[in-house]
Amino acid sequence: MKQETINYVEFPATDLSATKQFFTQVFNWTFTDYGQEYIAFGPEAGLDGGFYQSDLNSKTQNGAALIVFYSESLPKTEQKVVAAGGTICKDVFEFPGGKRFHFLDPNGNEFAVWSE
Repeated sequence: MKQETINYVEFPATDLSATKQFFTQVFNWTFTDYGQEYIAFGPEAGLDGGFYQSDLNSKTQNGAALIVFYSESLPKTEQKVVAAGGTICKDVFEFPGGKRFHFLDPNGNEFAVWSE
């Protein structure tokens, strides 16, 4: 492990079962259960992390950090997000260097996906 680098990230989740189903279906993540109030995901996500049972959610409008995924095919990933029950909260838009969209997972947490 490299000293003083980002190592882990945690998100709130109202429904851990729906969370596992969504991220497995869209991004092919695997999870480890730690009791009934915590699930962890592994390095296939790009960064280890977990979801903890909570009535809260993480959105940029509330000052939360935004996790941004990369996709070689933005339309394909957008279709997967919607098919798995995610909600598009910002349609595809251009920015210097690419395009992206924002979505809410089943817990209402906001994420984004970008492509060149």
